[in-house]
Amino acid sequence: MKITGYKTWIVPPRWLFLKIETDRGIVGWGEPVLEGRAHTVETAVNEMMDNLIGRDPRRIEDIWQELYRGAFYRGGPILMSALSGIDQALWDIKGKFFNTPVYDLLGGACRNKIRIYQWIGGDRPSDVQQAAKEAMQSGNTAVKMNGTDELQIVDSHKKIDELVQRVAAVRDECGPYFDIGVDFHGRIHKPMARIVARELEPFNLMFIEEPVLSEHPEEMLEVRRHCNIPIAAGERLYSRYDFKKFFESGAVDIIQPDLSHAGGITECRKIATMAESYDVAIAPHCPLGPIALAACLQLDAVSYNAFIQEQSLGIHYNQGNDLLDYLVDPSVFDYQDGFVNMPKGPGLGIEINEKIVTEMAREGHRWRNPVWHHADGSIAEW
Repeated sequence: MKITGYKTWIVPPRWLFLKIETDRGIVGWGEPVLEGRAHTVETAVNEMMDNLIGRDPRRIEDIWQELYRGAFYRGGPILMSALSGIDQALWDIKGKFFNTPVYDLLGGACRNKIRIYQWIGGDRPSDVQQAAKEAMQSGNTAVKMNGTDELQIVDSHKKIDELVQRVAAVRDECGPYFDIGVDFHGRIHKPMARIVARELEPFNLMFIEEPVLSEHPEEMLEVRRHCNIPIAAGERLYSRYDFKKFFESGAVDIIQPDLSHAGGITECRKIATMAESYDVAIAPHCPLGPIALAACLQLDAVSYNAFIQEQSLGIHYNQGNDLLDYLVDPSVFDYQDGFVNMPKGPGLGIEINEKIVTEMAREGHRWRNPVWHHADGSIAEW
């Protein structure tokens, strides 16, 4: 079997899809995208695919190593996102070739389903109490919310009090055993991070995410030492080498590799196995499209330490188009009682509606994340 061609589509709300074609008529789909940089990643995909025409798509590890090590400059969000989508598509082809889910080729599933959580509240968190109530009523058992809007490196305790009030409202509304994750998106800096963690400790949170930026693993470790809330991070880490220092330092309890940013199924399988050896849980990052989610579920199926999965259905970014719009059979993501079942179809287990993809690519997107400023005009972390 040989790779004969490929196509890319930039589709709303903010995704990039890739199809790799073969001489056997088998095609594979991937999602090589970095939010806000879809066109840049598309260019990187085009450059990488130059070397793959005529290659056997089943030699996934060989292709992965060549795309990673065959260039002098490697790693980082752009190159690894391009590699991620190519890797997903190759695994999709291989699973279809053997007529089995990818997870069967990785040793077989160790679970039938995995918990999911629902995003609530938007970039600047608002109406979280009502949103959490609606999420619980629709069958969810866990939510994640942004904790704060922009915070100066040292900021007012008023913002901390407002954060505490929001989390308290969700806890009061949903009861003591409903799981809450609070994402800080790296918006908090060292002088305030430990204070915030201490104030949230009474609410028995599922985790706090990126209490400081991943550039500061030593401070993340200090936050972990000063509170009893599990610390989650990893969406802005792009390889096992980036994660290595977090495992060795003990700075995190939960890692969140993104299978569209951190080398695809091949690399994230290795990251998950590394995490297991340090007794660290995995909750893959995925505020993206259906191909990325399908890839995550293949990894969740074979990773003992996976415990919950992010998914983008209804997320505030999905304006105009949502997670299920590009699928021939949306029921493949079978949400029940706060879980999603593992896809049972071959490859990634989903069928992309290429007609809809082509139609929506005419609209395309140029999604950019918000750019925030503090009251003094200085740039704020988004």
